[in-house]
Amino acid sequence: MDWLINLFTNSESVAHITLLYALVIAIGVLLGKVKIFGISLGVTFVLFAGILAGHIGFTGPTPILTFVQDFGLILFVFCIGLQVGPGFFESFRKGGVTLNLLSTSAILLNIAVMFACYYLFFDTTNAHNLPMMVGTLYGAVTNTPGLGAANEALTSVFAAGDVPQIASGYACAYPLGVVGIIGATIAVRYICGIDLENEEEKLNEAEAENPHAKPYQLHLKVTNEFITGRTLMQISEFLNRDIVCTRILHEDDILIPNRNTTLSLGDKMLVVCAEADADAIQAFIGPKIDEDWVVEDTKQPMISKRIVVTNPKMNGKTLGKMHFSSVYGVNVTRITRQGIDLFASRDHHFHVGDKIMVVGPEENVNRVADLMGNSVKRLDAPNIATIFIGIIVGILFGSLPIAIPGMPVPLKLGIAGGPLIIAILIGRFGYRMKLVTYTTTSANMMLREIGLVLFLASVGIKAGAGFWDTVVAGDGLKYVGTGFLITIIPILIVGTIARLRYKFNYFTIMGTLAGTYTDPPALAYANASCSKEAPAIGYSTVYPLSMFLRIFTAQLIVLFCCG
Repeated sequence: MDWLINLFTNSESVAHITLLYALVIAIGVLLGKVKIFGISLGVTFVLFAGILAGHIGFTGPTPILTFVQDFGLILFVFCIGLQVGPGFFESFRKGGVTLNLLSTSAILLNIAVMFACYYLFFDTTNAHNLPMMVGTLYGAVTNTPGLGAANEALTSVFAAGDVPQIASGYACAYPLGVVGIIGATIAVRYICGIDLENEEEKLNEAEAENPHAKPYQLHLKVTNEFITGRTLMQISEFLNRDIVCTRILHEDDILIPNRNTTLSLGDKMLVVCAEADADAIQAFIGPKIDEDWVVEDTKQPMISKRIVVTNPKMNGKTLGKMHFSSVYGVNVTRITRQGIDLFASRDHHFHVGDKIMVVGPEENVNRVADLMGNSVKRLDAPNIATIFIGIIVGILFGSLPIAIPGMPVPLKLGIAGGPLIIAILIGRFGYRMKLVTYTTTSANMMLREIGLVLFLASVGIKAGAGFWDTVVAGDGLKYVGTGFLITIIPILIVGTIARLRYKFNYFTIMGTLAGTYTDPPALAYANASCSKEAPAIGYSTVYPLSMFLRIFTAQLIVLFCCG
């Protein structure tokens, strides 16, 4: 039995450290799946499992724990940056500006409430109390990347052996944070006297007021010698308009064309296009003719199909300008990007890797699949080089010292902020530098979750030794109470203003608040309350900027106020 005892007690052995992380992560993940009133803490329970392990003395060497913690944080924030990067700048379009301003206001209010609680309820002469409140802040808003950024920034402010274990404050505030976000969102509904059925009806009316371009059907005769011998794809690209040819009468044969079908003089075409484009298409191809040839109606059954965007030419094109409904006779009902469901709005910009759900006749759906690429094999190979090139640049960028008057130490974005910003830029503009930035949703989620659980396990194990003195015998109840105030006060204020001042639909407000707090359980609750996509619109609009601000403000608070 000596070998077994040694395995659990010899903290210097690789087997012991591996066993430590495996047990903490496995137990934490399994416990995180337990739901209470339909709400679970998810992988954040790994932090609590780590705290328990550290408390009973099941730990490892501090340098190794620190390395695994920092490496996990880098992987986590970099994959988040790749996820939000494609939609980061687009989130400021039209109504997105107002939603992002409201979201930013809520984030600043979170910080303001934290400072108010700190000065009202804590001893300001104790240098560790403010950092602990920062940990409480990020537990209250359920934002783990912010905790990592703050934790990393503290290492540049405090001496090596004196860094506050802010994970204790985070652990105290997190459970009520999850509940408080949903509860405060419900409270906004009653404060503003909102009727859910009326809100759904308003969404239906808004959809009816914004129909897609009307389809227009033409029978044309090819008389332009320039287009003879050219494919339908070449003609569409030259016209720079969406055009679908459903049938061609060539001599005595009726053909079902595809994008590689060539035209000849005298061919008769049945063309579908947007009504506004009809004159230009007719002028280019040839005159409009009477329907003097029969096109059989095949009465194709309706199907739905998930199509993956793999055609580089689709990168950056907007859904509205593709005229799927009017030209292709199909509807795009849902778009998924890096695991996040996005509303299929007319302003949506496609990126390689997007998955779109298309509904329509089988032949038409297949045409759209051909247009968008739908070659999954192109996306299967992991682009490991891009990830680590990005991490290298991110660490270099995060290590640049920025001298700011009044700060005790130069500002550095660190190993959290640097990789995050570079990942956002690569995710949005990497294709211009010939970097293949797409990773499959499963690959991104796997790397992100591995990074997250390694970070949470390390933080928990390190914080476990002093958890009892800090929380149970210390200010634990204060962290719980102040964390709850940090959670609910900004939601009540911003949610009410969004409704009464800006007249946003309540379901959009629900999604916006969930995105501001980067809280998936709150989004799940919002989606369950609404049959439309309004919550997803609000969530995806503010999520990228909110995630960035949560991480960036964490470092600013620590460097400006804790030094």
